[in-house]
Amino acid sequence: MTVTEEAAPKSHYDRIGGASSVKAAVELFYDKVLADPALAGYFVEVEMVGQRRHLTLMLTTVLGGPNEYTGRGLAEAHQPLDIPVEHYAKVGEHLLATLTELGVPADILADVQTVLGQVQDQVVASGDRSGA
Repeated sequence: MTVTEEAAPKSHYDRIGGASSVKAAVELFYDKVLADPALAGYFVEVEMVGQRRHLTLMLTTVLGGPNEYTGRGLAEAHQPLDIPVEHYAKVGEHLLATLTELGVPADILADVQTVLGQVQDQVVASGDRSGA
């Protein structure tokens, strides 16, 4: 290992184990979401292999891994669904529970929670900001 490599901080992505860990998190996350009666309806007509791939790429980027996401923006993908803040909060709870279950460190969980707060307005239906 070179001095440069030692000095460079590891990304959250690298700290949790990279691609295989993100993929495992996405699989477990969607298992939870699809089992939740309040959320499952959003995915009835969704092709889940592609959906899982999109979230894997997006979560990889959020965690500081390679940015290879080329899908639609959050607002474009979610605004037509009229998602209420309560459902957005449930999704966030499932994501944080999944990451916790997989042993993700607290500082990374806090950063993910911050990102969830930052993107809420792009996902939640316009005019529904009661939980912001």
